[in-house]
Amino acid sequence: MEPPKKSGPPRRSGPGGPRRPAGAKTTPGSRPARPPFQKAKVTPAKPANPHPARAAAAASGKNEPQRIAKLLARAGVASRREIERMIEDGRITLHGEAVTTPATLLTSLNGVAVDGTPIAAPAPTRLFLFHKPSGYLTAERDPRGRPTIYDRLPADLPRVMPIGRLDMTTEGLLLLTTDGEFKRQMELPSTGVPRTYRARAFGEVSQKQLEDLFDGLEIDGVRYGRIEANLERRTGRNQWIEMTLTEGKNREVRRILEHLGLQVNRLIRTSYGPFHLGELASGAVEEVRQHDLIVFRKSLKAPK
Repeated sequence: MEPPKKSGPPRRSGPGGPRRPAGAKTTPGSRPARPPFQKAKVTPAKPANPHPARAAAAASGKNEPQRIAKLLARAGVASRREIERMIEDGRITLHGEAVTTPATLLTSLNGVAVDGTPIAAPAPTRLFLFHKPSGYLTAERDPRGRPTIYDRLPADLPRVMPIGRLDMTTEGLLLLTTDGEFKRQMELPSTGVPRTYRARAFGEVSQKQLEDLFDGLEIDGVRYGRIEANLERRTGRNQWIEMTLTEGKNREVRRILEHLGLQVNRLIRTSYGPFHLGELASGAVEEVRQHDLIVFRKSLKAPK
């Protein structure tokens, strides 16, 4: 006996069913042939109402416009925060008119003046190593009249800004740059540039306690990230400890060691990224070669 035939619609020979032979005519009541599928053309979306500065730059083929505060920082006028204060005080003008917001977009600094002095195009970024002595503030001026690092810097040095800060009693490597935008990038925790310190501290601590800092810790509600710490040597009840960290929070090394029951009586920063204090004399300044600076900047993580 023949097996019973299965009921139901006929099988399709492939996607869309069997193909009709070329030139075949349709019979009344049959479904007409489908037109060939065509992909709809997608046109790239254009931004609605672009900023006039961006539209003008695109039309003329100029560089992408940037905020005036960023351009001035890049030119070494001051940090972004200081530039914002200068704009509030009406000290920055564009073609004779006071700039009212740091978000003003420009493609260049043409026509921009600070305190009536025109700003020149930014020169290449420069970076200096400075061996900061103890007893000097990392600030341009102090209302209480205490000495600052600018009292020790050579008179022929260009206008420089410190990258980060060292406490008044902390000594060692301090980086100085002519570029406010580079300064900001280096100071961001997300950039992850390591700093290494040597601390002399009074009290007792074990290598195990220092190794536990690798997981980070929290002190008075402030979270400190990973720290590599090693006990170098003991001199009586003084310990020499080397610590490497990447965040650089305010007084971070001192607070962590005090949390471990130690009293810091000397703190020296020995390196910042690939730059080392080495044999640089206290109070001396040394410029980083352009080639080394360019290589280092290419290796930096993009700020978040």
